[in-house]
Order: sequence, then structure tokens, then C-alpha cells
Amino acid sequence: MRCILLPLALAIAMSISAFTETFPDTAQLKEMAARFAPTPLQVEISALSPGDRRALAKLIQAGHIVDRIFMEQLWSGDNALYEKLLIGQTPLDRARLHLFWIYKGPWSDLDAHKAFLPDVPDRKPLGANFYPLDMSREGFDKWVAKLPHDRAAAAKSFFTVIRRDSATHQLSIVPYHQAYRSYLEQAAQLLREAAGETQNDSLKRFLNLRAQAFLNDDYYASDIAWMDLDAPIDVTIGPYETYNDELFGYKASFEAYVCLKDEVETQKLKGFSSHLQEVEDHLPMDPQYRTKLGGLMPIRVVNEVLSAGDGNHGVQTAAYNLPNDEKVVQPKGSKKVMLKNVQHAKFESTLVPISKLVLPPPARKNLSFDSFFTHILAHELSHGIGPHEIRAGGRSTSVRLELKDLYSTIEEAKADVTGLFMLQYFFDNGILRGGAGAEHRLYTTYLASSFRTLRFGITEAHGRGMALQFNYLLDHGAFIAREDGTFEVDYGKVKDAVRNLDRELLTIEAHGDYAGAQAMLNRLAVIRPEVQRALDGMNHIPVDIEPVFATADELVLPKHSYR
Repeated sequence: MRCILLPLALAIAMSISAFTETFPDTAQLKEMAARFAPTPLQVEISALSPGDRRALAKLIQAGHIVDRIFMEQLWSGDNALYEKLLIGQTPLDRARLHLFWIYKGPWSDLDAHKAFLPDVPDRKPLGANFYPLDMSREGFDKWVAKLPHDRAAAAKSFFTVIRRDSATHQLSIVPYHQAYRSYLEQAAQLLREAAGETQNDSLKRFLNLRAQAFLNDDYYASDIAWMDLDAPIDVTIGPYETYNDELFGYKASFEAYVCLKDEVETQKLKGFSSHLQEVEDHLPMDPQYRTKLGGLMPIRVVNEVLSAGDGNHGVQTAAYNLPNDEKVVQPKGSKKVMLKNVQHAKFESTLVPISKLVLPPPARKNLSFDSFFTHILAHELSHGIGPHEIRAGGRSTSVRLELKDLYSTIEEAKADVTGLFMLQYFFDNGILRGGAGAEHRLYTTYLASSFRTLRFGITEAHGRGMALQFNYLLDHGAFIAREDGTFEVDYGKVKDAVRNLDRELLTIEAHGDYAGAQAMLNRLAVIRPEVQRALDGMNHIPVDIEPVFATADELVLPKHSYR
């Protein structure tokens, strides 16, 4: 799962109605792109050995190939459209290319996936390019119900696409290693070459195993190797998150993060994971649903050199918790990766100016980067606790399979709220110190940060999940909307409200309760007038950053971007 410090689109800098009938002109495209503040991400690479520096260059090249795979997954015409945009010379052409590259496609994530270019589908297909364009949920389910068990499992696999023969109209299941063969062969070769340059055994092992997985879709061994990776270069590359499959949440998109490990910050945070079983044992849900965790969950603090594919389109990832494969999570747990330079850039570029609009003056002193960073960490840790493998209707199944298209939204909300519960538990039991002041900084920073995520809109899992949380806390008096348009925390009510909301979310997951999840979202995942008024006042503030990878540009690499 990912933290991005994320039927209505929010009017952030420009409403959809401005280009419903016509497509944006050059000025409008530039205004849309300005919602992302160009931000150099500085990373110090001087301490890398010569071999690791050469390996880094190979990994960045592999990241550029991941961009191409992701665009192929997003839409069948995406790569061809990109090639066409690259040759344009007019100011309109360049503006279109710039916005296309931010989103890695022709649809604006901040405007309900509305097209900003002509001659493309009006909105991003719900199934992206994982399924035939005309496939519905009902049609897929009816087809799968007639398949043998092993074929039905393959149809729902993370690593297959569904294709329809144009002549016979018959459906087929195509493994990723066949669907993206040419790209994956190139990427695998670069990973092997990088493995040959580094002297770090754990990095060498992961890269060789991941190269092999690219060619056969068996990711288990390389996921285990990634969990054990301990190297100056911290790399995540492959098919992971399922957000872009809005039909079912089954299909994994390719992404890459090439980072350098921050050893000092990583050591500071290792103690958190040693208390996770203790937190699991005190979660506010029926004890029968608590589990024995698979192992100590590693935490890495890194600084990003390059992100690509699903890791670099629209709003930027601030942290992630992987792998998602329950076969790995059960014995090994999952690894939390914190992108510190990305988080700091987001805090300074967006959260600080937002806080001046939504917090009353006395509360602004409680805005804290440390609280922001720590809650993101707790969010990622919380993806690894609570229900995963469950029983529903007498069957052994998983939360993901039962909640289907609602899973990402409920899970992101659960991770946010469980993260708050976890940090409050740490305060209450002396694991974290700081007293009332630290608690006030946590909840105030969370309130202000809620508006960052709400600006992403409620067509996106993080934004929709945040609307659910915000409205619940308003309804229970934990957040207060003031007459002057600002918001504040009622510190006497927020702890109980967080605990009660966490209980509801954890219970929905434990039961695999799709109907309960839908009812909760229908009631709470909306933008209320007092919140909309606050959002309308933020038009001049960037929604997020547009990373400029200065370190990557210093290396001699083939470029696959307009820059």
C-alpha cells in the first residue's frame, strides 16, 4: 500500500466545467500543471562506491522502462500518444506534453480523470488496460464463474491481463511476462547488469531474482529477497499496487523507486516495529480477529533519486508498505519505506501554506514536520496489522478479495486511523514521550494534513478515505468547524472518536463486509460545504510537488522524458 498524502471533482485551480466541451488551451494547461510545484530532490551520492554508482545508473535506466510499461497498462494508446506529443513544437504542444508527463497519460487525476487532450476516451477506463474496454464487473464475474478453479485464480491474479480476440470475441488470460515481454526483457538485462556492478550481496541477490521474475511472473523469491535487502541503494521495482484497476483492484501496476538509504534516520525508527504485536493485541476490535504477526517488520528511511511508473504520476508517493502478496506478508511481514526528502518537500510546499488557512492562529504553533513524518510511518506500519486473511461466508478468503473495488479506500482510511490509535497508544504507555504537547502536535498536524489529501478529490482512494475520516470526526465533535472558516481539534473528544472509528473500519475488514463498507462511504465520503469553502480558498497553493531529479540528471543516462 502507498501513502500519497492523499462522484465529485474538487475545484482546485480549475473546474472540470472549464473544459467539458472544449479542451484546455495553453494558458489553462499551464495553470493545471502549476498545481504541481517543480521541486528539486537533492540526494548526496558521493559516499557510494564506484560500483554502486554504476549500478545506480543502470537502475535509473530500468526505471525509465518501467514508465513505458506503466503507460501501456494505463491505456492501450498511451505510448503511441506520448511519441506523438514528443515531436510537437508549438507552445500548445509543449504544454500538453508537460501535463501528460505529470500524469503519464491524457487524464487529469485531480479532475475526476477527465481527458485534457482530444482523440482519447473522455475519462480513464475503470479497468485501465487490464481488461477489454467494454468489460463490466458483471461480465467478468459471469465469465470467471464458468472457468475451472485454476483458470479463475489466474484471471484474478495480480500478474495477468484479460484480452478479447477481435475476430472470435473470445476472452483469454495473458501473463504479464508475455504481455510486456519486450520491455521486461530490457529491464531484466539492466537489473542483471546492475547486479554485476554492486558488491552488496543482498542487492545483488534481489536484482538477479527480480530480473528472473520479470520473465516468468513468479515474484515470491524476489519479494523475500527484497524484504531482506540491506544496501546503500534501496530499490523497489516491479508490479505492486492495484489502485489503477478500478473494476476490481486485482491487477498490479509497474512502479520503480530508486533511493539511497538514510542509515541515521532508519536506526531512529527501528524501535517502532518491535511494538507492533503489542499494538495488534490492543486494537479496538473483537479479540478473535487479532492475529500473530508474521515477523519483525523492517523500516527503511530513504531519499529518492528517481521514481517511475505508478510511483510517479500525479500526486507523489510519500511512503509505501510492500509487498502486497499475502504469501510473503504472512511469514515475513511487510517493509515500510519512508521517502524523507519527498515528505519534507510536500510539507514545505503545501502543508505549511495550507495550515495558515485552515488553522486558527493559536493552533498553528502545533504544526510539526516530526508529527507529519511520524504519522506517515504509523500509517504504513498499520497496513501490516489488523485483518488480512479472513473467513467470510464459511470460506477462507482475504479482505482485499471481499471488499473488491472498495478495498483501497477502506484500507487507506483504516491505516490513517489505526496510525493515530497506534501513536496514542505509544504516548499512553511511555513508548513515545512528549506529553500533551506532543499529542496536540499530532492531532493538529493530522487535521491540517487532511486538507492536503482532500484536495486530491474523492475519486481517488486516499482522498475518499480522508473524506470518510474527516466527516466522522466532525460528526463526533473531535474536529470543530469555526465560524471564521478555520478548523480546530477538541482534544477532549478526539481520542475516543479515533478509537471508535478504528473499531468500525477494522470490523468491516474482519467481516469482509462489502455492504457495510459501501454504506459507510455513501454516508461519509462526501465533501461538505464548510470543507468545500476551505478548499476553494486554496487555489493559489500547489496541490503537490513535481519532482525534479537533479541527481539522475547528473548521470549519463538515456532520457525518456520531455525535460
